[in-house]
Amino acid sequence: MLRIARLETFANEFVCFVKLTADSGAVGWGQTSTYNADISATIFHRQIAPWALGADALAIEPLLDRIEEREHKYPGSYRCRAMAGLDTAMWDLRGKLEGKPVVELLGGRPGRLRAYASSMKRDITPDVEAARLVRLRDELGFDAFKWRVAAECGRDIDEWPGRTEAIIPCVSRALGPDMAKLVDANSGLSPRRAIEVGRLLESEGISHFEEPCPYWHLEQTREVTQALELDVTGGEQDWDLGTWGRMIAIRAVDIVQPDVMYMGGMARTLKVAAMAHAAGMPCTPHSANLSLVTICTMHLLGAIPNAGKYLEFSIEGPDYYPWQQGLFLGDPYAVTDGHLQVPAAPGWGVEINPEWLARASYQSSELAR
Repeated sequence: MLRIARLETFANEFVCFVKLTADSGAVGWGQTSTYNADISATIFHRQIAPWALGADALAIEPLLDRIEEREHKYPGSYRCRAMAGLDTAMWDLRGKLEGKPVVELLGGRPGRLRAYASSMKRDITPDVEAARLVRLRDELGFDAFKWRVAAECGRDIDEWPGRTEAIIPCVSRALGPDMAKLVDANSGLSPRRAIEVGRLLESEGISHFEEPCPYWHLEQTREVTQALELDVTGGEQDWDLGTWGRMIAIRAVDIVQPDVMYMGGMARTLKVAAMAHAAGMPCTPHSANLSLVTICTMHLLGAIPNAGKYLEFSIEGPDYYPWQQGLFLGDPYAVTDGHLQVPAAPGWGVEINPEWLARASYQSSELAR
């Protein structure tokens, strides 16, 4: 049996990469969830690594289940965010040992994925947002776009008065009738207001309304879903499989959007995708930055039977996400005609930049000899 011998983390406030070394010397690379990643690194070495060291390096799901049991007093987002680093490193290790990309380990194959250009900005006027999305349409061939409405957890108070009513028709009409159009409210609205906004979205040809109500109130989101014809979507924040089961059972949303890193890795995300598939629901994961999460999501979408229409692809550059610059060697995120290529090299198919690793805070946990 191949055993996990060493677990190392390379972290800053935003990103934490994990290096797994087996007792054979074989290596796999993964990542915890982004944001407060230095905290996740501490949790990784305190609550994840002790149970993983010495375990079967290829038994991914049984090991994650066991860690959940051993750390049952600490359920929650941080545990899952840290556990994602172990899960993703194990998948990379297995892929490299078998000489296959993760998408093939999951039963799929490398290919091209249609992407939607995902805007993260709210501090942007409707005309400026419309202009930059039109430019991406014309220069990179995107035919699907998402922009922001409401204010994040805004309690029906807009980012500024009238912005939502202005940006919906402005951007939609600028893009034209043949584009797929999505918006995200980030838990900003009450059911009454969300339904009102949803009617405007429908009248402007927008087909995807993400997280309209506070995500922790599933019944509020279901009220909106039942009232509108367009697809109401959500789930990016959720990590608890029991909550996912209830969300799907009550049809709170039309499309599920788990985040591989928030969920605790690929194995747990596959459970959500399988639950949704059994219920006849598509899975369009959340992947809102260009760290490893979008690479993992590409492999996932290339394999699951209920993959949604597109990959979320952040369009924000150094002005918005300076921390995501220089993470990888080369460009794993090249866009051609609005599509990206699932990496075909073994494992995740990307190489982390050694210069980035050299600047990161380092910790190591090793199997006692």
